[in-house]
Formats: sequence, C-alpha cells, structure tokens
Amino acid sequence: MPLWQITVLAVTQGLAELLPVSSSAHVIVVQRLLGLDPGAPEMTFLLVMLHTGTMFAVLFYFWPRWRQRLGPSGTAPGAGGRAQFLTTIVLATGCTGVLGLGLKFTIERLILERLLGHTHGEVEHLFRNLPLMAGALLAAGILIIVAGVRDERPGTSPLGGREAAAIGIVQGLCLPFRGFSRSGATISTALLYGIPRALGEDFSFALALLLTPPVIFLELRRLLKAAALQGAGRAGLTAVTLPGLLGMVASFLAGLVALRWLSAWLERGRWRFFGYYCLFFATVVFLGYLLGL
Repeated sequence: MPLWQITVLAVTQGLAELLPVSSSAHVIVVQRLLGLDPGAPEMTFLLVMLHTGTMFAVLFYFWPRWRQRLGPSGTAPGAGGRAQFLTTIVLATGCTGVLGLGLKFTIERLILERLLGHTHGEVEHLFRNLPLMAGALLAAGILIIVAGVRDERPGTSPLGGREAAAIGIVQGLCLPFRGFSRSGATISTALLYGIPRALGEDFSFALALLLTPPVIFLELRRLLKAAALQGAGRAGLTAVTLPGLLGMVASFLAGLVALRWLSAWLERGRWRFFGYYCLFFATVVFLGYLLGL
C-alpha cells in the first residue's frame, strides 16, 4: 500500500476517533474511495492498528485524569473512589466481552453461515455493507441527540454497578457494527444516567483502552490464518505489518492534535451536535451506496 494512502487513512482515524461519529465508518468509506476492501484481513488489521495509535494518544492525554481517580485518595463527583472506579471498569468490560462474543457467534455461525450460506462466516463481512453502516450511524446519531438534550444540565449521579453494566452492554452492541460509535454510545449512556460529563468521558475511554488489546489479538490471529491459507511467508506478513505500524504512528500524532478540541466540545455541552453530524454522514454513506461506492 502506498505511503500516502496509509497517511490519509491514519489522519482520518486520528481526527475522527474522539468525535463520537464512528472513526471506523469514516476510515471504511475512505478505503472504499481508495479502491480498498474494508473486509480483507490486512485492511481490518490496519484499521485496528490505527485504533491502537489513537488509543496511545488517549492514554497520553487522559493519564493525568485517570491518575487522580486511581490514586490512594482518588475521587471525583460520582466516581466513588479508586476501588469503585476499578470495579465498574471490570464489570463493564465483562458485560462487553460476554455480549460481544455472543453477537460474534450469532452473526458468524447462525446468520452468515446457516441463514445466508457463507462457507466461512466472519463478522468482518459486515464491514462491506454500506446500508448497515448507514443504519448504525443513524441509530448512533439519534442516541447522541437524545443524550445531548438530556444533558442540558450537567449530571451529578454516581457511577455504580447498574450504570457500569448498562454501559458495558451498549459497548458490546457497538462491536460488530461499524458506524455505531463506541465512544458516542457509551458516553451517551452515561449522560442518560445523569453521570457527570468528565466521569463519563474518563470511563468510556478507560474501557476503550482495555478493549483494544484483545481486538488486536483477534485481528492478528485472523491475519495469520489468512496468510497461512494463502501460502504467504514471512515477507508477506511483513508487507502488511509495517504499513500498520506506520499508520499507528501517524494516527497517534493526529489524535494528539485533535484531542484537546474534541474533549472541550463535550465539556461545553455541545454533545448533540455530534449526533446531527452522524445523521448527515449516514445520509452521505447511503447515497454513496446508491451511487455504487
């Protein structure tokens, strides 16, 4: 893949990641415009590497805030201290894992293979479906708008087990569907529960940081399996790994540039405007499908 294509994809990822507008959907649309296959193993692996670069930017940006919450006396409005913050992260991640794996099995084995007759069903096949992506963007946009309207007055409710489980379940629903923004859905759920904006943001991206490593592992496993089936050697694997590493660095830098501005929009109560953009982009994606994108 040419370096300029990797750079375009990485900058798209880095700029869109913290906006709750589905960076994956934007990257996939750009891939289609560049004539690339979003469902191919090397493309899904590259997408995960771009997410990894942005997550390193998130870690760099949010670590001072997380350190305050995780310190010996760490606390904040609604957080409940270090022990509760860690407990809710584990609970939400567990809910995400159970639901995510269940959806993966249902989509791959029951829907793609048994109902649709695919020889080998993979959830990544959904990444090629632009109408599905447009529908997910539409759903995300509506959820964000509703949460933004509800958040006219900043919340003060605590983050407990019930709220964490709900956020984890919503995150699990986001995994198979490109366009259903993970950050948009999880932060919106927190806002609907009346959780303070900063706490909802910190919690959402802490969950994302835990979610990224297993996703990378699954995509690397899929890449190695595809390479073995195609008879690709070490040189073939290097050919797709190096672009991923370059993209990761570029998305990290782009993410750092965008983070301060994007985070400020949430804190200033402009959340619903992201929902309006999701509705607009859903229309763009669906029109692209009708035009043969």
